[in-house]
Formats: sequence, C-alpha cells, structure tokens
Amino acid sequence: MKRFLNFYGLLIIFALLQNSAMAQTTEKFPAKYDPTNVGNKVGNRFIESAHVLYGKSIAYSEVCTWYGALKFAELSGNTAMKDKLVAKYQPFYAEDKKLIPLYDNVDHSVFGALILELYMQTKEEKYLNKGKVFAYNQWAVPAGMKLTDTVSNYVKLGHSWQTRLWIDDMYMITMLQVQAYRATGNPVYINRAAKEMVFYLDELQQKNGLFYHAPDVPFYWGRGNGWMAAGMTELLKSLPLSNPERPAILKGYQTMMKSLLKYQSANGMWGQLVDDSNSWAESSSTGMFAYAMITGVKNGWLKDPKYLLSAKNGWTALVDQIDAKGDVMNVCEGTNKKNDKQYYLDRKRNTGDLHGQAPVLWCAFAWLEKDNIPVNAK
Repeated sequence: MKRFLNFYGLLIIFALLQNSAMAQTTEKFPAKYDPTNVGNKVGNRFIESAHVLYGKSIAYSEVCTWYGALKFAELSGNTAMKDKLVAKYQPFYAEDKKLIPLYDNVDHSVFGALILELYMQTKEEKYLNKGKVFAYNQWAVPAGMKLTDTVSNYVKLGHSWQTRLWIDDMYMITMLQVQAYRATGNPVYINRAAKEMVFYLDELQQKNGLFYHAPDVPFYWGRGNGWMAAGMTELLKSLPLSNPERPAILKGYQTMMKSLLKYQSANGMWGQLVDDSNSWAESSSTGMFAYAMITGVKNGWLKDPKYLLSAKNGWTALVDQIDAKGDVMNVCEGTNKKNDKQYYLDRKRNTGDLHGQAPVLWCAFAWLEKDNIPVNAK
C-alpha cells in the first residue's frame, strides 16, 4: 500500500510539473504585448488595406498576411474579423478575378494556401476545388513548358517543377502542399512537401544550422532564413510522426533553432544578415524566427527553457516595431538573390510592408494555440 501511495504521489508531482511547464507558454503579457490585442490591431489594419500586387496578381506577402489574419481570427474567436476576411475575398469571383495568380511560379502558387484556409474555416466546396488545382499544378508540369535540364532532373526525382533551390521556396511550396493535406487528409500532399524539404535541407543548410539564400549565394539573409524556419514549422505541425522524413526535418529545424539562439541580439531582434552583428535589426525575420520558436515550444520540439525566453524576447521586440496605425517598421523590402553581401546590407527598410505584417499575425495566433506535446515527442 505504501509503495502504491509513493507511486501515486510521484504521478501527481509529475503532472503538476508538466502543467507548470505548459503554463509557461500561455503566460499573460502586458496589454501592449498581449497577442489578442496585437492581432486585432494588425489584423484590422490588413482588412482596411488595399491589395498588394506581385506583377499583375496578388502578392505572396498578402497571401501570407491573409492566412495569418484568418488563423488569428479563428483562434481568438473573433468572428467579426473572420467574416470581414472572407468578404474581402468575394470580389475575386467578380471584378478582381483578374488578380488571381496563375500557376506559373512558386511565388504565385502559394495563393492556393489562402483558398484552402478559407475552405477549412467556411467548409464551402468552391474554395476546396480551386485550392486543390493550385496544389496539383505545383507538381504537374504545364503542357508545352520547356524545363531546363536541371529542373527536368528534379522532376524525375519526384520534386516540384517549381524547384529552384532558393530558401524562400520552402515556405511557398511547403505551405501550399501542407494546406492541401490539412484540407483533404490525402497523404500525397504532405509526402511531397516532406521530400522537397529534405532536398532543400541537404542542399542549403550549413553546419551552423543556417541556410544560404541559394547554392551560389553564400549569405545568411534574415527573411530568407525566416521563410525556411516558418516552412519547417508548418510542415512539422502536420507531418505524421510515422513519416520517414520527419527525423531529418526535425533535426534540421532543431539545429537551426539552436543556432538562432546564438545570433539573437540583446534587444530581442535578429539581423538583416543573421550572422553579422553589424547588420541592421530586421522585423520580418524576427517575427518568423519567433513564430518557429513559439510553435516549437508548444509542440515539445524545443525543450530547453532558453527557447521560450528567446521567443518572448523576439515577440516583445517585434511588437515594439509596430507603430500607432498598426504598421510594422524596419521590414526588408522584397529581395532577389545576389552574390554580393553589400546588396543585402543596403536593402531598403520599409514600414507597413506585408512581409512584416504577416509574421506578427503568425506569432499572435501561435501564442493562442494550445500546447500540443505528444508523449513520444523527440
């Protein structure tokens, strides 16, 4: 009987400790930094804003912001915001139809992730059908399209014809395929995303855990690394524990997060070039890294308390970059790849750029998500 009581007592203590650790991730913030307050401010700012175009169609940065606003509205229970975000899409069935991107490149294709989120929140089949077309066409080579020999080889190996080995891709490709999996439950989508991610990890991740912008551009660009961090995060959230690619992806993610601890500045921000302490503090990368860490802590991928502290410091630093109107300051402008360090250091610092608005909303909804630490988390 005594042994039973001792064992039962240990179980109670373990449960209390576990609940205490989990409570840390949902700790209340002061009003200025409260995720609900911040999400409402930035989300409403997005709703009232005009469309941002990439060429002649909706920019991927708007897609990412819209997705973040929808997830925030869902998790915060803000039905009024959700209704406005759904209504904002309706002109795409009429006068704004011409703004819907084609399936012709990786940055256009991520538009499908937004449509699939609309489906998951409204259950209207029209969104599902259109979103699945985007996901399908990310792998199906368009009739008559001439591929380079390199890309043809990628396709033969089972990769997307949109593969170009820029780290940006690992949000754009991953997000669309993961959303298609979430919407349909069809494993073909998540398996594609996992295989593609492992390919990019093998080609672009360096020993320090960070990523070159491309094989021929050996610089650790902040937002580019942010896209990679966020892409791995979205994938790991939905990738079955039994998937054979999961250990490699989780290792790549954890190696990156460990490196990011080293490069975070004392003020909580990360730099335009992650490994260069003299580069300017950049908001979009800070938001993306914070999002990856918040989610990692909540899912048990990051167990060291340092990660939660880093995430909180990144979040508060990011919120300090939001002005009275709800616009994020010090956001790197849209950036091509270039084998020139000064090119990255000289990029324009924007205010209100959706590249920066999006990760604020991602972080806001991540703080609101429930802890989801499985017993066999590694």
